[in-house]
Amino acid sequence: MTFSEKVISFYNTLEFTGVLPPGISIMNPFRDNPAVLTVTRNFYTKFYSDHDPRFLILGINPGRFGAGTTGIPFTDTIRLNEKCRIPFDAYRTYEPSSVFVYELIEAFGGVHAFYGKFFVSAICPLGFTRQNNKGKAVNFNYYDSQALTKAVYGFILESLEKQVGLGIDISVCYCLGTGRNEDFLRRLNERYRIFKTIIGLEHPRYIMQYKSSQKQHYIGKYLAALNHPNNS
Repeated sequence: MTFSEKVISFYNTLEFTGVLPPGISIMNPFRDNPAVLTVTRNFYTKFYSDHDPRFLILGINPGRFGAGTTGIPFTDTIRLNEKCRIPFDAYRTYEPSSVFVYELIEAFGGVHAFYGKFFVSAICPLGFTRQNNKGKAVNFNYYDSQALTKAVYGFILESLEKQVGLGIDISVCYCLGTGRNEDFLRRLNERYRIFKTIIGLEHPRYIMQYKSSQKQHYIGKYLAALNHPNNS
């Protein structure tokens, strides 16, 4: 099987069967929206139809306006249409993290160069929501409560092992989020020894929200990390 076929199979069968804490809902775009399966199939077929290994880049978990709507991490519908050239007109979404990531991708050499070398995913490949005080569903990260972390720990570990099996080079893994996300991944890796090296980078959402004036500095930092000696 090609890398793309393995990825598509992974997402087609991705399911959380455990019990979540009260008030927390699962977000599975691959089950909730039939259009997502079509667009992910088109995306991975376009960029991953080969047998080449990739390095893994891990975010936190899908958000409502990025992977939660397209199935592709850090890719809103605008970037999907304009940068990836994959038509999608079912709805329109905008995510600041996607803006940063695709400016990085452009600086790296474009979508074909970037996706030919990296597979972007998340520590938890499914997302979560909870209702705020106004009754509106908002993003909720896997680490935002100890109860949720405990509930999905086995699912996270199993999903990571399956993704490594897609054809991942385990010599170095990139973790987006230098706080709790990186802490969690490092503790998990110390126990199960999945990756030889983990490199933490500031999360794109943090950069866009708090450090937007330094965006080019962080793009440079990302590029330096992505050109790690193990990647040559």
